[in-house]
Amino acid sequence: MKHLRALALALSLLAVACSSSEPVETIPPDPDVVLDAAATAMGEVDSVRFKIERGGAPVYIDPLDTLNFSVAEGQFAAPSSANAVVTLEVGNINAQIGAIAIDGRTWLTNPITGEWEDAPAGYVFDPATLFDPELGWRPLLASGLSDVVWIGEEERNGEARYHIRAAADEDRVALILAGLIQRQAVDLDMWIDPVTGYVREADLATVHEGQTSDWFIEFWDFDEPVEITPPDTEG
Repeated sequence: MKHLRALALALSLLAVACSSSEPVETIPPDPDVVLDAAATAMGEVDSVRFKIERGGAPVYIDPLDTLNFSVAEGQFAAPSSANAVVTLEVGNINAQIGAIAIDGRTWLTNPITGEWEDAPAGYVFDPATLFDPELGWRPLLASGLSDVVWIGEEERNGEARYHIRAAADEDRVALILAGLIQRQAVDLDMWIDPVTGYVREADLATVHEGQTSDWFIEFWDFDEPVEITPPDTEG
């Protein structure tokens, strides 16, 4: 009987503890409020992992139009550093190269030797621009959107999201895609964390010479420790 009373007491204490826990505060589901919160959150990111993926028409990252961008996955560290593994389509062959960008300088691994080299003239992919406080996501969310539409509250990968669609300023779009596309206005879908305000996923479509490319962007591991250093180019 003593054991039963002890068990009953333990269960009652657990119930009280659970009922007294405060609910998680979320951003009010108003598009203007959500975008303001997202602009602040994305402007204060210290580090994050990201993925940028292209489908549809090819997008070349070299002046000779031989390196067709497919996907890049990497990390950003404030104020202006990023690294990534970039998958490219070269003819019918898939190849991967490493990329490091620090303070406006970019290095790539040679696809043949694997050694680090300065990026050639005309190379355009610079993921460090994603979170530049004057160029990237923060100013886009703060003042680069129009025709904002509240789609609603959705679940993505088992987590709650606010879904917003808007027309994105052509002067900002190239920068949130790390310089991969030319200036153009696009419709941008964003899935925003209702607690933190972080943009977690986004997709859009761009057009070049009458052909459409589809883009998907994903962010995770916000503010986890990241260290990005220049590569060893001496071999």
